[in-house]
Amino acid sequence: MALLEALITTVTGAASATVGVLVGGIVTRRGQDHQWSRDQQLVAYQELLSHYAKFTMVIKRAHADHRGWDYDWAEWSAVLTRVSLIAPAEVAGEVGSFGQSVDRFLDRVAREVDPVRTPLGEEEFREASAEVAQAQVRLVNAMRRSLGGGRKALTFWIGGSHSGPASGGSL
Repeated sequence: MALLEALITTVTGAASATVGVLVGGIVTRRGQDHQWSRDQQLVAYQELLSHYAKFTMVIKRAHADHRGWDYDWAEWSAVLTRVSLIAPAEVAGEVGSFGQSVDRFLDRVAREVDPVRTPLGEEEFREASAEVAQAQVRLVNAMRRSLGGGRKALTFWIGGSHSGPASGGSL
């Protein structure tokens, strides 16, 4: 009887240890997958906002300096595609809305006017960018929510060309 009890105890202990290792491996793998996904989202979000800030500043400088401009729109399209691949549905929806606002912004400041012949003044540029600035705040807040960590929503924009001489603007 003692031998049977020892055998049962040994088998039960070994089975418990095996199950523990398997469960631990699954939990660790899920945690690593979540962290990898979050890291990829952050990189894609940074890239999108970086491109946006760059081309808005290029266009704003063109108007201020009465000169032409150019931008790599293929890369802008590619970064939108990368974000759509990794972003949660809420963020992807905001990216779509943001993209539409960017398109209307480009109509007002790049397609319908010539910065060499008829440049926009500072106030006209700011007015033309009001909608896209608000879309930027909504997008950034969706991105912040998707990354977790309990970040509070922003009520102002940072970056881009919307703030004029100050470092940020207010809605």
